[in-house]
Amino acid sequence: MSKDIQGTTVVVTGGASGIGFAIADAFLQHGAHRVILLDLNTQQADQATTSLNAKHGNKAKYIQCDVTKDLDKVTKVILDTYKTVDVLVNSAGIVNERNPRKVIEINLTAVIEWSLKYLEIMRIDRGGKGGTIINMSSIYGFMVDPYLTAYKASKFGVLGFTKSKGHVYNFNKTGVRIFAICPGITSTNLVTDYKTWETEENQGDFVAMFDGMPWQDANRVGQGAADVFQKADSGTAWLIQGREPISEV
Repeated sequence: MSKDIQGTTVVVTGGASGIGFAIADAFLQHGAHRVILLDLNTQQADQATTSLNAKHGNKAKYIQCDVTKDLDKVTKVILDTYKTVDVLVNSAGIVNERNPRKVIEINLTAVIEWSLKYLEIMRIDRGGKGGTIINMSSIYGFMVDPYLTAYKASKFGVLGFTKSKGHVYNFNKTGVRIFAICPGITSTNLVTDYKTWETEENQGDFVAMFDGMPWQDANRVGQGAADVFQKADSGTAWLIQGREPISEV
């Protein structure tokens, strides 16, 4: 299976901002034919689409989407309009320790449901042409400290799902590669309010620890994802953190 971004049609959930937008931008820089941004925030998404099209030509499209509700409806629109998807990037995510059910629903359940849907569309043993699914985990998909327990549970789950569903046994049957990206702390809109993420009981200690971790901008993750795309085996996971070399975890 080709690991070349050139000419691909790429769907990115949570693509209007942050890491999702950076990945869309990086894939267009590497020759993707089209990126389809899925996001709830219409204003941000319109701005993102305009920005990408100004930079890369008319290659970015936007479809409004709630990843917890709109899977079948939006997928039908994509396939009816564009006929094929080569890459799915599951990038939509939240942090909300006060609403763990919503965290699991968006960060984990939606990732599983979208992955399974697009696996069926792409798999070569059922008429598809193969493809790649990239799931967004986190450094908190494997690193343990006392904080953000619901968020960690969701990202640990993404890693477990990705490594299992992407296992070579499944890849050999389906021809669909599934791997995970594990970014370190990344400066995006998602983290602007990180000082309120933890409960009052843990807030001070959490902020002190978080401030001391290495930070990076979203473009580092976007370019890192494009680099990993060209070499990753199915079932693998990759840490992108600060200025350290990208490494398999």
